[in-house]
Parts: sequence; structure tokens; C-alpha cells
Amino acid sequence: MNDQQIEQEIQDKGLTAPRVTPQRIEEVQVSAQYHVFPGTTLTVCCLHLKNGFTVTGESACASLDNFDEELGRKIATKNAQDKIWALEGYALRERLTA
Repeated sequence: MNDQQIEQEIQDKGLTAPRVTPQRIEEVQVSAQYHVFPGTTLTVCCLHLKNGFTVTGESACASLDNFDEELGRKIATKNAQDKIWALEGYALRERLTA
């Protein structure tokens, strides 16, 4: 299940309390940079956020024969975005308890 499918299920169930949404995760991102380390399958994504903070995500495959840079970027981006979910969740909780 991807983020959009989960969001749709949340909406379908009428869960309306404050929450972090896929839209919020997209909104806080300003840009992305990628690096593939030469001779490896390691792809790193660095997402730059509106507030100047950065998060990274990585991907790698066990066999160089399976390496696909586009797929590596997608996986690394998803892994970086997962970190934004945690940060945004923490920030929302802080606002709710203030």
C-alpha cells in the first residue's frame, strides 16, 4: 500500500484529526540531489526542505547486474521521504501538546 492509498483509506474512514499527509510531505520538499558512487550500486538522495534542513535516503542492490539508476533514485527518494514523515509527525505532536 502506498502513501496515497493509505491517505484515501484514512479519508474514507472519516479520520479528521490533525495529521501529516502525503501532500505535506511534498510541500516541504524544495529540491533533490542524487549521487551514485562509482563502481557501486549505492544511490543516495538528498532532499532539501523549505526550512533549510536536509534528509537523505539510500538504496543499493546486491548485484551490479540488477542495478538501474532510475529505480535506485525512486527507492532512495522514498527512503528519504520516510524520514520526513517522522520529522513532520514529531513537529505536529509538539504543536498539539503546546
